[in-house]
Amino acid sequence: MKNIKLIEVPSEIGAGTRGASLGVEAIKIAALDFMSNFFIHFPSEKIQSENKLLYEPIESPYAKRVKGIASIYERVSKAVSDSIKNNFFPVVLSGDHSTAGATIAGIKMAKPKSKLGVIWIDAHADLHTPYTTPSGNVHGMPMAASINENNEDCAVHDVDDETAKYWNYLKNIGKIAPKVLPEDVVFISLRDYEKEERHLIEKYNMKVITSKEVRNKGAENVVRAVVRYLADCTDIYISFDVDSLDSSISKGT
Repeated sequence: MKNIKLIEVPSEIGAGTRGASLGVEAIKIAALDFMSNFFIHFPSEKIQSENKLLYEPIESPYAKRVKGIASIYERVSKAVSDSIKNNFFPVVLSGDHSTAGATIAGIKMAKPKSKLGVIWIDAHADLHTPYTTPSGNVHGMPMAASINENNEDCAVHDVDDETAKYWNYLKNIGKIAPKVLPEDVVFISLRDYEKEERHLIEKYNMKVITSKEVRNKGAENVVRAVVRYLADCTDIYISFDVDSLDSSISKGT
């Protein structure tokens, strides 16, 4: 890779609480306070959002605004894929976490033969689906989409055909599914997930490293262990959600 490319995704249609789209600018302003030139040193691409949907009625209660999220997936996956193909290293800054599935899709679209590992640093597993979701918010679903999982074993909703169509689009974008194998995912700092998500973690024996383990073993030792665990992966995607930070560090996300 020759250089970093920033991909800015000020989208918040996958979240339940408003304001996530402001996060991209907030981190850039914070960088200025630390006299960092990171955000002016590298080329940047801003992805068009579908935040106008926040003012429209919700059509899919079990995957809210999923049509708009499908459009975001298309744009983000293409931007990530094109960046990699043009020898850039993509750093994606986004609002809500639903877009992480699009980043993973873009990596696989650029490198379809790669064995992709995912390090998911997050308070939540994001393994819900339209069939299991307690909220309908798609920011709780990107990892399930990436491993091509409906989790119908734990279904609590009858999903309408339109929602199922768009959900299948998210899972199969780039005509590759799954994008990552469950055994090649490492969760770090999980602290809040439902029994439906636990079912998938146990079904696939997915690796979980708790915040307590990170504190006890130290970040450096955890990193070494994770790199060893994913040693047979050709590429590794790291997703960092700010809600993984302890509340003593961050008072709000």
